[in-house]
Amino acid sequence: MNIDSFFSALEIHYSNQLPFVVYSRPIDSLIKCWLQQNDVLHTTEVFSESGFVFAPFDKSKSSILFPQLHCEHYTIEVETEFKVEGDIVKERLSSNEKAKHNHINLVKKGIDTIKNDDLEKVVLSRIIKKENKNSNPLDTFKRLFNTHKNAMVYCWYHPKVGLWIGATPELLFKVEGKQLTTISLAGTQPYNENTEIYWTNKEFEEQQIVTDYITNQIEPYTNRITISEVETVRAGNLLHLKTRITSRIDDASSLNSIIKALHPTPAVCGFPKQEAKDFILKNEGYNREYYTGFLGELNLKQSKTRNTNRRNVENDAYASVKTQSNFYVNLRCMQLRNDKAIIYVGGGITKDSNPENEWEETVNKTQTIGNVLG
Repeated sequence: MNIDSFFSALEIHYSNQLPFVVYSRPIDSLIKCWLQQNDVLHTTEVFSESGFVFAPFDKSKSSILFPQLHCEHYTIEVETEFKVEGDIVKERLSSNEKAKHNHINLVKKGIDTIKNDDLEKVVLSRIIKKENKNSNPLDTFKRLFNTHKNAMVYCWYHPKVGLWIGATPELLFKVEGKQLTTISLAGTQPYNENTEIYWTNKEFEEQQIVTDYITNQIEPYTNRITISEVETVRAGNLLHLKTRITSRIDDASSLNSIIKALHPTPAVCGFPKQEAKDFILKNEGYNREYYTGFLGELNLKQSKTRNTNRRNVENDAYASVKTQSNFYVNLRCMQLRNDKAIIYVGGGITKDSNPENEWEETVNKTQTIGNVLG
């Protein structure tokens, strides 16, 4: 299948209001799509199936599943950028004083709660609505693919749920056989090639909270935990602090137990998790839905052989089949409704946070996703 026929199949599927997802992981130049052949709404709560999963922030709500058996799958390799009509408009999205006032007050409330209660960190977010002049979401996906090489870029649609688009830099975790890999990602500043990178103690503290939390959460289910050094990574026009954590899953542990342990992470919720989640649900004033949820490939079988010269590898004693899952946190995302784009942005709040700076951080993050609408 070539590029034209690949996107033509997606266009037809979308025009017929049938569920699909098209995505590209940051590890290569491959673009994959899943085309569900009916509009049945499949869900999962135990994550034992195979398919593509789209999970909400609140795990008490069901996750949407595109089952592997009910979908057609296609993959293409793209070595150059897409040619898309219309340029990316690099503009500072307008925001009114009421929105600024409300978010700063929300941040102040979070800081006061941290200083006077059991919270150490809470992630607070808001939404921005922008006119969407481009009626074709696949054009928006192509723009994101062109500009976000280090992100999981996706466009997800189900007629009974909605249309979501994003470019998330954050891996929740991946599993290959028994190998678990996850990252802690925290701290944010604008990327400027002419400015030396400097991180404050607040940002390193925020990063360490996430790293410690993840390590403690996976410890009951894994062994041989290895933690990398902290590094700076770029995602679009933003920089973040990143640490990679690897371990081996115990035989008695399930994928669902790992999900319960890690989702939502302090990078999108806070710490302690339940207290932070309660604060968010009580005070943010809107439903996050799938923002800060997760999405990705679920329990896909990957055949591997040690001796590819043998003709019948299926019967080769050196051949093995491993199950692989890849989940990304749904950040830098927006929901498209008719001619409007609902953009979701947030930031981590600790006792040292500055409310005005936290507001500016959300404004900077808005540009990352909002500018590709055209």
